Amino acid sequence: MSTPDSRNAAAIAEAINTGRTSAVEVMTQALDRIAAYDAVQPQIWISRAARDDVVAQARAVDARIAAGEVLPLAGVAYAAKDNIDVAGLQTTAACPAFAYQPEASATVIERLTAAGAICVGKTNLDQFATGLNGTRSPFGAPRNAYNLAYVSGGSSSGSSSAVAAGLVPFALGTDTAGSGRVPAAFQHLVGFKPSKGRWSNTGLVPACKTLDCITVFTNDTANARLIDAVVAGFDSADPYSKPLGNRPIARKTIGVPRRDQRLFFGDGESEFLYDRALEKLGQLGHLVEIDYAPLQEAAQLLYSGPWVAERAAAMAGILADYPAAIDPAVREVVAPGLEISAVDLFNGIYRLAELKRHADQVWETVDLMVFPTTGTTYRVAELKAAPIALNSALGFYTNFVNLLDMAALAVPAGVRSNATGFGITLIGPADTDVALLDAADAYLAVADLPPLPPLDLEGKMQTVKLAVVGAHLKDMPLHWQLTSRDAKFVGAFETAPNYRLYAMADSVPPKPALVHSEDGAAIALEVYEMGVAEFGSFVVEVPAPLAIGTVTLSDGTSVKGFVAEPRALTGAEDITALGGWRAYIAQKA
Repeated sequence: MSTPDSRNAAAIAEAINTGRTSAVEVMTQALDRIAAYDAVQPQIWISRAARDDVVAQARAVDARIAAGEVLPLAGVAYAAKDNIDVAGLQTTAACPAFAYQPEASATVIERLTAAGAICVGKTNLDQFATGLNGTRSPFGAPRNAYNLAYVSGGSSSGSSSAVAAGLVPFALGTDTAGSGRVPAAFQHLVGFKPSKGRWSNTGLVPACKTLDCITVFTNDTANARLIDAVVAGFDSADPYSKPLGNRPIARKTIGVPRRDQRLFFGDGESEFLYDRALEKLGQLGHLVEIDYAPLQEAAQLLYSGPWVAERAAAMAGILADYPAAIDPAVREVVAPGLEISAVDLFNGIYRLAELKRHADQVWETVDLMVFPTTGTTYRVAELKAAPIALNSALGFYTNFVNLLDMAALAVPAGVRSNATGFGITLIGPADTDVALLDAADAYLAVADLPPLPPLDLEGKMQTVKLAVVGAHLKDMPLHWQLTSRDAKFVGAFETAPNYRLYAMADSVPPKPALVHSEDGAAIALEVYEMGVAEFGSFVVEVPAPLAIGTVTLSDGTSVKGFVAEPRALTGAEDITALGGWRAYIAQKA
């Protein structure tokens, strides 16, 4: 029997439907992958279905195929975020004190089961779906599958990591403020956030009942389309469900935030990758800068305004009875909602209506909007040290979408030097879900994205890239300070054309000073990669007036590198015209 691509739900279903393989064979392979990856990230999961039960479900799928059925998701393994009910598995919302045994599966689960898909387990999440980072769970913090030092993104942390690691071809998440988009961006995935009401929320533990959307993580848009085709549809049991709409959109005008309103939180790589994505999008339509301030004001209502009360309403029982069971950061965010008055809430509703009217007027001038999914990413240790402030940064471009009743689709847009993903989000009015998938296909066709980096299976990617321009170059006097730290040579490059190079006076051994300057030139350098601890010990040895800062390379990416204080130029010789330190040393010789 042939083995279909384990990352492609459509390919798996096609192979099983045509008899080229069986659901039992595919499921056995999936379970073996999941078990093996437990050595890397067992914290992806909160609970898993028993192996015998899953294989029995696969055997039942094979029987349906043998009886003549054609199932769109025949034998496809998937995971569900543990705030979505799956019969036979507990629902915990990442809070053991809250856990319950559901009597029935959520509507979306029932529709997936009818299509032949098999749920293999419930995934970890930021507790009660409150967070965008993935570190707020008593079951541990799922990590970015491509660099285990970095956050997975949240709150759908386990679901995104399960798909990124290749354990299942798709996984369900949820999205209230970006939880189905941020993790997709960080882990090179597609994150499909449907319009509110397109997918049923029956059987979902609410975060904000009026805003919540169940979402899906996939490896490409084709599989997102497939899951949407299976799951979407009206559900009379869900008071917020609505009949399907497929509103078309053109791609002639693409709204982007004004440059002065874009925040990347010091992440030069993200800024470069967004600019590159806009270049590609320019091939599809005319880019129009829009005023982001009203959309950002709407976003503030979610966590800094009266909508916190809706989260508090969803958690009222456990806040009252078991407050100690709630993650401290989650409790700090949600508890103030109990003090918000009805007057505050109605004033918020009035202001949101005004902002919604503004957003509707924006759609009269642009066909769709394309924002960075996030402006940066963070290490797990950083999020744990500043859990509120850094989490807020992750929601800068996402929090307004559900409040203003928009559809959104997160797609990959590049790879940072630390192997984490950068993504953009295509945003349209409600019911433009299919049109956004079409627009994403058009973008991805011209995006020319690099291949994915290898998965980080042993936590070895906690490294730093360092640019050297002088005495640390290969065969130069201080190169030993790199080799003694097992630094790996990455390559010879040039800076962006806005640096000047000086030979410092009275420096032993001779050393250069690299200075950023608008009237500069491209300077030759070498880039090395070393472990974080080794990098730290290296920085300690850097003598003044030199320092380690951030250097921009000719391709727009940024690495750490030698820079200089102003006093380094006292008596120094400007050697910029030579193009690099090696040329200067050769000239002296």
